[in-house]
This record gives sequence, C-alpha cells and structure tokens, in this order.
Amino acid sequence: MITIEDFKKKQSEACRLIGLDLGSKRIGVSICDDKQSIATPFRTINKTNTNELITELKKIIREYDIKGLIIGNPINMDGSLGRSAQSVNDISNNIEKEIDVDVCLWDERLSTVGAFKLSSQLDVNVSKREKNIDQNAAAFILQGAIDFLSN
Repeated sequence: MITIEDFKKKQSEACRLIGLDLGSKRIGVSICDDKQSIATPFRTINKTNTNELITELKKIIREYDIKGLIIGNPINMDGSLGRSAQSVNDISNNIEKEIDVDVCLWDERLSTVGAFKLSSQLDVNVSKREKNIDQNAAAFILQGAIDFLSN
C-alpha cells in the first residue's frame, strides 16, 4: 500500500477514485468526479467475504474507469491501531493484490459521526440516515482524501 503523498504523485492526471468504508457487516462505497472535487455516496455492499467484495470492486472499477482506491483506516482517537485497523489493513492488502489500481489508507476518525451529523443537518429522516450511513461515511472519507490531494 502506498502513502497518501505517493498516491498524490501517482494520481497527477484527472481521474475518478473510489472511497471505501470497510465495516464489519456493510461496506460503504463512494465515487468522486474525474476532477476530484466532490465525493458522492455510491452504494452499500453487504459484506459476505473478501473475494465477493473484490469481484464487486472490479466491476465498479471497470464500469466507472476508476484509477485509485481510498480506504478508510479506523485509527483509534489516540492514534493507536486497534483490531479494526488491523482487519482493514488485512482486507486492504488482499484488495491490493487482486486489483490493478493504487490503494491508499486514509485516516477515517469520526467519518461515520461526521456523515451522520451532516445528514442530520440536511434534515434527512433517521431511518434513511441509518440506511445510507455506510456510503455517506465512504463519501466523507473520500472527500477528506481528495481535499488533501488537491492542496
């Protein structure tokens, strides 16, 4: 896996990226435009196994001409790595082996909380907010990364 700085150097041309929020039961997916200015919630994938996730990602990558993958890294608030971060790292390594695009981890602290608060400010009802929280968190992750990449 490459660092966000190396990702920035390799992704110099305009291209679309995917953001992933790897949850234990559901995986949020977001996609940005080719100018990398706005991340949009795309869909939620129910997690069954890594091979099925990789198959789904390959379809999305082909269909939308994706050139890179930003995966939320659930670092603890104190900066340490817990079980969730290790699980994400393992899955990310498996994805990287099978998919031919750059893969980068991005600090996702507070992404789910941020996505939930943002949707509440937009006056989205609670059941719809909870239904879309994974893809909204993925968009929050991807937006943070593309904002960093544009600076």
